[in-house]
Amino acid sequence: MELLGKSKDELRNFCVSLGEPAYRGWQIYHALYAERKFSVREISNLPAALRERLAAECTLTLPTVRQTYASQDGSVRYLFGLPDSGADAKRKSEPASVEAVFMPSSGRQTICISTQAGCAVDCQFCLTAQLGLIRNLTAAEILAQVLLPLERHKAELAPQTNLVLMGQGEPLLNFDAVMAALRIILDPEGLGLTPKHVTLSTSGIEPGIEKLGQEKVRPKLAISLNASNDAQRDALMPINRKYPLAALLEACGNYPLRPWEHLTFEYVMLGGVNDTAEDARRVVKLLANLKSVKVNLIPWNPGELPYRESSAEAIEAFRRILVDRDVPAFVRYSRGRDVMAACGQLALLSIAPASANAAASQL
Repeated sequence: MELLGKSKDELRNFCVSLGEPAYRGWQIYHALYAERKFSVREISNLPAALRERLAAECTLTLPTVRQTYASQDGSVRYLFGLPDSGADAKRKSEPASVEAVFMPSSGRQTICISTQAGCAVDCQFCLTAQLGLIRNLTAAEILAQVLLPLERHKAELAPQTNLVLMGQGEPLLNFDAVMAALRIILDPEGLGLTPKHVTLSTSGIEPGIEKLGQEKVRPKLAISLNASNDAQRDALMPINRKYPLAALLEACGNYPLRPWEHLTFEYVMLGGVNDTAEDARRVVKLLANLKSVKVNLIPWNPGELPYRESSAEAIEAFRRILVDRDVPAFVRYSRGRDVMAACGQLALLSIAPASANAAASQL
């Protein structure tokens, strides 16, 4: 029995099956997620005999921290080695790796986590796409990317934790595991984050958007738009050929927003590709029939791909067109560029100290 990733009810039922009271399952749940205890022997409110039995009959498997990379801006990129899986063995390959990023700020910290090892969506401007899809992550592997950085940085944690599912992978193509992890993350008796502080980003998987909207407990939703028409989006994001803009925007229009909520559209600014004034005007028209939206303009982060950053002038002109037409728009610069931790840069790359602004360091 693997304990990490199990829900409150699963742990209660497991304890009952051992002949223990159901509340022992809640104690394990609270210890794992609220107290971040990573060994059953540390759960001191369990009877010693039960702790020994759990240690003998259960596992609590965490990824290994293979490397950390510390950025000059304070961000830390984590390279996690995942436990071997049947999928890894069948491919006769090494066990998968995945990345997460811890970003401290005044009054809060943000953690960016992955939901798949690699990605199958193949966005042309994203380095993660070069990996292809290696495998889906389990709920436990998703949770561990939050738990481990929180524990390692516990001495410096700010009161608020934000979480973004924007690392490797497409969350809505690993729906069940992602939601199993999110139910624990958003549970006040689990990790205790609130929906207002957790954002799931999708490339536009229409059925997944509809399914997410039916969930009682769910994060905020962000859509990676990145283009102003279908031809442009087909070239940049091949997933658009399956879920074109009309279908995607219809799903967005039907999405059940909560009273405090808005839909966020992310738009990676690619110099000379999607950053013209005409592009901005087309984006305004695309979003015209949607309620409560905002657009985050994200300058493209350098990588070994045939694109370039938009100029600051082009980004500001684009933003001004949206704002003047009542579409709230903000420029969001990514953290951790110098250690390949920024949006679109997660590709398991090693950074040599001589070629980076910040040396790799073991925390």
